[in-house]
Amino acid sequence: MERNPNWLTSGRFAALCGTTKETLRHYKDLNLLVPAHQGENGYFYYDLEQFYDFYAVSIFRQTGTPLEKIRLCLQGQDAAGTLDLLQAQRQKLEQERLKLEEMDFTLSGMIHNLRLGVLPDMLPKTAWFKEEHLLALPAEALERELDASAGEDALLIAILEQCGKICQHYGLQTDYQLGAIHRPGTRADLATITHLYTRIREWADFPYYQEKPAGNYLYLCCRGRWDISEGYAALWAHIREHGLPVTGNFYACDLAGFILNGVEKNAASMISVRLED
Repeated sequence: MERNPNWLTSGRFAALCGTTKETLRHYKDLNLLVPAHQGENGYFYYDLEQFYDFYAVSIFRQTGTPLEKIRLCLQGQDAAGTLDLLQAQRQKLEQERLKLEEMDFTLSGMIHNLRLGVLPDMLPKTAWFKEEHLLALPAEALERELDASAGEDALLIAILEQCGKICQHYGLQTDYQLGAIHRPGTRADLATITHLYTRIREWADFPYYQEKPAGNYLYLCCRGRWDISEGYAALWAHIREHGLPVTGNFYACDLAGFILNGVEKNAASMISVRLED
């Protein structure tokens, strides 16, 4: 058959589709995308319309559809079957998207925390913090559930168990970064804690939700120690010395325990309070 000038060589068709001649050859061998023409010279050529066939194959491939299913779908030219396949693949993509969003939430939080954790110890600084969504458990309720002689580990276990149950029930994601909300005052200890919290990925309508509002915050990092009461006192001294107007609660959170746990020299915590606008 004499070659039509509008037929495309495999090289030109590959360039048009943004692929390689090897990929086209593979698709041809699978009877997935066969060149429409063969010239008198024995070479194979593609029609321009086959660009859309390749585009369809590419879309299916990116959704993880097996090549055999793609071949059957394209050869069958069945709109209903194609719709079912596309919907199934879209559902898979949605599940993957949610997994990626959850992983991004966890990793970005870890990176942010570890960057803060290497700041100078006990040095008050100011910065703009975006809002955080919290699953906040009332401290009094947790204390009532524990024996009076229970130690700190028992409290942490109770928090993690409660957070796990609540997140599962409401379909929430948490990074298990633990923190405490303190009433404003001149000290920070168990008596001033109103809530113990962990971060969640987004706003949610459930009884334990609280938001740490966005704003300009005064904060400092306590490094190499479990007991952060000294840091709280230093922050209060800085507030009084400079006459800084603060508003709302104080937030204390662990910055490194989730990944550098068990060794006090690696401990890093942050205490922060929002400055009035």
